[in-house]
Amino acid sequence: MTAQLCDETPAADVSEGGDEEAASPPAPRRPRRVALAVAAAISVATLGALAFLGWNYQQQRGIAEASKAALASAQTYATMLTSIDTTSVDDNFAKVVDGATGEFRDMYSQSAAQLRQVLIDNKAMSKGIVVDSAVKSATKNRVEVLLFIDQAITNVANPAARLDRSRVAMTMERVDGRWLASRVELK
Repeated sequence: MTAQLCDETPAADVSEGGDEEAASPPAPRRPRRVALAVAAAISVATLGALAFLGWNYQQQRGIAEASKAALASAQTYATMLTSIDTTSVDDNFAKVVDGATGEFRDMYSQSAAQLRQVLIDNKAMSKGIVVDSAVKSATKNRVEVLLFIDQAITNVANPAARLDRSRVAMTMERVDGRWLASRVELK
């Protein structure tokens, strides 16, 4: 029996060891798949974040460009609006109406005839200069601007120039590629 036992033990050891090597599964691939899935998720998240940042940059850049263009248009328009020469009042009114839109255009057009006669009768002259200006708020198609304007005014009753200092809030709207004043309010 001992001999059999000795003979069987090594045989059992060999068969057990052989079964373990032959029957054992290959190294687990699950960690590799998990790592690939995590890497893919990180890549997608990174690309999404970059796309969002790119879109946001474009939006901010568009708003900055709109602000700059609208501010320049508002400065030019404010100078034109506050500078009047009675020898060319009709030309001045036409330019003011051309640079306006919406409610402000309608209001100015309606009051222009009365204002024209008052200016001519009093031989009123004014010269406006934008001293300072800033953008209050902006989108790509609408910009609110604040302007500080010095306006030298003369007329029959006051031939010596009187200086008026005005604060003006102006809303500029992009209409067919042009920045037009849709609201003008003295502050």
